Amino acid sequence: MAAAKVQTVSLKQISAAVADKRETSKKEMTETLDEFLAHIVKHIKGGKKVRIPGLGIFSVRKRAARMGRNPATGEAIKIKASKKVAFRAAKELKDSI
Repeated sequence: MAAAKVQTVSLKQISAAVADKRETSKKEMTETLDEFLAHIVKHIKGGKKVRIPGLGIFSVRKRAARMGRNPATGEAIKIKASKKVAFRAAKELKDSI
């Protein structure tokens, strides 16, 4: 049984839909959304949490250095510490899915 193909919606498609609903130009809405996302990225890079009601919380999590294995050779390797972006979905989003 083949998995169902999931459709991807782009930021351009979202901005066009919001522009139509708000009766504004697509260019202006795209610029607004780009600026909105730039602010989110800026705050996440600064180590802050970004909470968007109804959607969730974006944050940075630190991953400690650890030992791992090369799956091809079985050799032990050291994996250095890193940071990752984490997303925790809001209760409203979880309930709607």
